[in-house]
Order: sequence, then structure tokens, then C-alpha cells
Amino acid sequence: MSPTVAAAISPGTELPLFPKNFIRQCAEYILSQQLESGCIPWFDGHHADPWDHVEAAMGLSIAGEYDAAEKAYAWLAAEQLEDGSWWAAYKNGEVDNRERRESNFVAYVATGIWHHFLITGDRESLSRFWPMVEKALNFVLALQSEHGDIQWAVDGRGEPMRDALITGCSSIYKSFECGIQIAEALGKPASNWKVARSKLGYALREMPERFDRTWESKARFSMDWFYPVLTGVFEDGDARARLRLKWDEFVVAGLGCRCVSDEPWVTVAESCELTMALVAAGEVSRAEEIYRGLHRWQDRDGGYWTGYVFRDDAIWPEEKTTWTVGAMLLAADALAGLTPASTLFTRVALLDTPQDAERLDHLHQLELSGS
Repeated sequence: MSPTVAAAISPGTELPLFPKNFIRQCAEYILSQQLESGCIPWFDGHHADPWDHVEAAMGLSIAGEYDAAEKAYAWLAAEQLEDGSWWAAYKNGEVDNRERRESNFVAYVATGIWHHFLITGDRESLSRFWPMVEKALNFVLALQSEHGDIQWAVDGRGEPMRDALITGCSSIYKSFECGIQIAEALGKPASNWKVARSKLGYALREMPERFDRTWESKARFSMDWFYPVLTGVFEDGDARARLRLKWDEFVVAGLGCRCVSDEPWVTVAESCELTMALVAAGEVSRAEEIYRGLHRWQDRDGGYWTGYVFRDDAIWPEEKTTWTVGAMLLAADALAGLTPASTLFTRVALLDTPQDAERLDHLHQLELSGS
């Protein structure tokens, strides 16, 4: 049964950044959903997908649950296909969706593994998972077009599905950054990834025509708005200008960030990711204001409800997803500096080299249809 939802929080209301025992409660919730295999489904009885699985695993690393996080990454290593990819979804120890393999899902493991290393400093673990990261990013690299954009998926037969997503490619941009840092930490070659990242960044900044070519524009999704800031495609003044541009379109004062601009639905994970994007852009006060109000959606078991339909004052869907809890922990870390990985999504840790620049010649599964 849904909890009673409080009224919108007025701007300036002083709330704690996070409540007492917040980190422990979040960790316990993710652990309660993690399977013996290491897989972390969305919630009990639901499927897991590689991207959201990693998001939850990063939450475990922040909470100090290192063994559980490594168990999550070991599950991914065991399920990885020969070409370096994963299927779109897994359930009850089986593949649940063989229709496609999504490039941003595959790449995200590099972000998770680097995040875990930043926190633990465990070089042995980093080395152990290197082959998985290398195969995953090389799979993604093969889907890059001559223009720099990366095809969003391959179909069940392995044929590229030829179009690109701003949010997906932005996530891949950060994953390449993390993969490059893993390679450099281990003394491995990464020049191809450096060039690929530079080309991808150029496409995201300068070639909007390369995205949403064969379907309706995804611009109504808030992630297309803030993900290029969250992942470092845009920085500093450019980042602040991008966030100002659609602020009123996506942000509901006192509630958080809409998932899509034309629906009365704010979601906790998107609000957390916007929080981190704001920190990256130097807008810390705004970030704190949004984040402080999200704890009203925590349930007694430590989980967070996915979203809220403010038109109807109703929780929707009535699901507490593990990746939402992971996002809450990541945003808390970005705001409070809880771990050595706190700046992963708020600062770009490597710069494009001149050689890379010279070579630039050239949902969310949930969508509100009604309450």
C-alpha cells in the first residue's frame, strides 16, 4: 500500500541532507534484494538489467559492502557474452530479453568497476575485472559511426540498430573516461578509447542531427537535458547554461525532477541524477534543495519509491527499485563527500589530448501513460 505523501516542500525549508542511519538502511534494502548469484534485480521477483544492476552495486560500494559489490560484478563477468556484451534483461537465472543488447548498458560496467576501485583501492580486484571491462568497451567501440555517435543497440542476431540516443551516448562518454583511467592504472593500452571518447563528445556537442534520426525526439525526457552535464560532455559555464535552458520545463518546485516534460510525474532517480549534474555545474545550493526533499519517499524498509504523480497525489509505480536507492547513495556521496569516489560524476578526471583532438575530422523503461 502506498504511503501518505506530504505536500510540496517550500523552497528554503531547512531539512537534513539525509536522515539518521540513511546509508545503512539503503544498503540493507539493496542487500535484501540481491540474489545469491550476485544479481541485483529491480525489486523482488522482477528482472535485472546490466545498467541498473551496476547502479545498485555502486550504492553497495558507497555503503562499505565491498564483498556484495564484488559479487555483483562477478555475476556480470559470469554472464558476459563472448563479444563482450550482455542481453537487455535477466530473471531467475535466465536471460529474460534476447531482443537486443544495448550499448550504454554494456559500457556502464567500466563506470562501476572504476567507482569501486576509487573507494577500495583494491588493485587486485581492478585487475581481475579488467578483461570484462576491456571486452565490454571494445564491443561498444565497434558500434561507433564515422561521425562519432554510437548505435544504441544490436538486435537478437547481433545486427546494429542504427540510431543513437543522447542519454545513452552521454553515459557511454563517462564510461569511456572510466575505462581509460582503469587502463592507465593497470598500464594497459587505451588509445582507441581516447579517440572514441573525443569523437563521441564532439558528436554530442556539435552534431545533434546524429541523434533520434529514426524515431520521435527524446527531448521530452529530462535525462536528455541533464545527462550531458552529469557525464562531463558539457562543463562549467556551458553546463550551467544548459541546465538553465529547460529548468522550468522539468523541475517542479518543492518536489523534484520530472521524468518527462509533459507528464505530472517526478521521479527520485532522475532527481538524484539532476542533483549530481547541478553539483558538477557548480550549483550546489540548488542541488541540496532538490535532494533534501527526496527522503519523504523512503519506505520503512529503507527502499525508495520510484516516482510520484503530483496531479493525483499518488505514488506511481508502486515499486521500490534498487537502482533508485543506488542513485540516492551516489547523490549523497556527491554532496557530502562520503567516499573517495564522490567526484566521479561531478568532475572530469581526464583531458582530451591534442592527438585526440586532431582526429576529430569529421527509457527509461518506465513511461507514464496515466495514473
